[in-house]
Amino acid sequence: MLNTLFEKLSRRLPVPNTYTKGSCPDCSSSDAYTTYHVDGHSYCFSCETFTPSGENKTMETQKVVEITNNSSSTLKSSGIIDAISDRKIAKDTARVYNTQIKKTGSMITHHIYQYFDKNGVHIANKIREVQSKKFWSEGNLSSSALFGQNIFGKSGKYITVCEGEIDAMSAYELLGSKWPVVSIKNGAASALENCRSAFEYLNKFDKVVLCFDNDKPGKEAALKVAELFEPNKCLIMNMELKDANEYLKTNQREKFNSTWWNSKTFTPAGIRNLADLGDTLYDEKYCETVAYPWQGLNDKTYGMRTGELVTFTSGAGMGKSSIIRELMHHIMSNTKDNIGVLAMEENIRNTAFNLMSVEANQRLYIKEVRDQFSKEQLREWQDKTVGTGRFFAFDHFGSISNDEILSRIRFMSKALGCKWIMLDHLSILVSGQEDNGDERKSIDILMTKLRSLVEETNIGLLLVSHLRRPSGDRGHEDGREVSLSHLRGSASIAHLSDSVVALERNQQADDPVEANTTTIRILKNRYTGETGVCSRLHYDKESGRMTEISNPFMENEEDDNSNS
Repeated sequence: MLNTLFEKLSRRLPVPNTYTKGSCPDCSSSDAYTTYHVDGHSYCFSCETFTPSGENKTMETQKVVEITNNSSSTLKSSGIIDAISDRKIAKDTARVYNTQIKKTGSMITHHIYQYFDKNGVHIANKIREVQSKKFWSEGNLSSSALFGQNIFGKSGKYITVCEGEIDAMSAYELLGSKWPVVSIKNGAASALENCRSAFEYLNKFDKVVLCFDNDKPGKEAALKVAELFEPNKCLIMNMELKDANEYLKTNQREKFNSTWWNSKTFTPAGIRNLADLGDTLYDEKYCETVAYPWQGLNDKTYGMRTGELVTFTSGAGMGKSSIIRELMHHIMSNTKDNIGVLAMEENIRNTAFNLMSVEANQRLYIKEVRDQFSKEQLREWQDKTVGTGRFFAFDHFGSISNDEILSRIRFMSKALGCKWIMLDHLSILVSGQEDNGDERKSIDILMTKLRSLVEETNIGLLLVSHLRRPSGDRGHEDGREVSLSHLRGSASIAHLSDSVVALERNQQADDPVEANTTTIRILKNRYTGETGVCSRLHYDKESGRMTEISNPFMENEEDDNSNS
């Protein structure tokens, strides 16, 4: 009886200016045993043993700490516990949270939120001036536990964490005073730090419900805090109103409770439930398709699509640039889309003349050919191609970092509305990097960033990449068949591309038709899975165009087989 009386009195009497903490001789708690110097009595906040003055037990360790409380010089603010009527919070709720108010007449002028350390000792006040909405604190707020942590048990089924003291009290009241509710100390900016410090306490509850403000900082803070906990531990409320107090002030208790019970289990960024796609699954803006200009390639790929990275590769002089010119002109002629060009080995004048050449069926990129036509005729071809305002080229010479290239592509996409971008070529970007000691690693990094950029912007990226020199006597200039293993630098080119299209040509053939015929071989095709030879293109030296033809060599082979 006496001990119980002393215990009750000790909790109501002013706390002395200093105390000594150490291990409890009864429960062996490391720092919960506290001796108050004002009269020498002790109390263990772990086993709740009260020891009157003069009967102190020896402690293994001691630490003298300055106490800051309502009776000390550092915690001067005090008021009365009453209903916080300006926020519609009941007196009983204010009493639970030890929250006081100050009044001038009938008008509430200040809220005083009391903060306690992990042992339940009052160490700080946070004061809010109602009219100005300004906050300040006194005492040692940085060392305090969460607001309300001293009230609720050390474990349970649910605990709700709010972004502010008023919201914590509001949520507690809205939930019928049945479930523990605490608050972080300084708004969304402090959420992660505060919850990390209180992790041991919060993690003892079965579920942690985050009831942060319905705004961008609150939502971002909730996602960061949720990642602290194991999967399925943390739930996030998706409120329609700004915060819990708005529900309380507008008497929407049932809606708040429904929202609380329907809180969604946190899912890390990048993980989505496919059921959430709904009708957006059929939105064509996510996949705009343009047919290739060559039927054989179309038959196997069903065209080229936005949101895909297609790599074209070949040895030197196989027609990569001609293919890219044809594709750019084809997209221009069959869509209204803007097109971006990053040709790292040619100036923008050559890029313009290359596009005009396809329109004119003349090799205008050769000055001697261009001089055969009047400026009026050249202007007409210019107006139909680069003069449309739909082509944007990167005017650059010299070394450039990967991040700069990526920023230019992003700008072309988002600021200029380019849906299709050609990058020619990968190898020169890597070779131009400083400290390029590991080409494979450099390509891995760049390809990963390009792949991410395609996903971010939903562009169709047409990338040119070179082949490594093959071993053996027969090289790619002799028409050697290309495989994925021939890609120069890194396997990431094949792994991160949606399609890989190889060009083969026997430049050394005696037959002029064969020497000017390029075979298109699909090495990878994520969309349909079909690979192999699909088209053969003949290069016309007069027009500079590449035209799809039947394979005369295959026809001859079929004839030979039929005669045998």
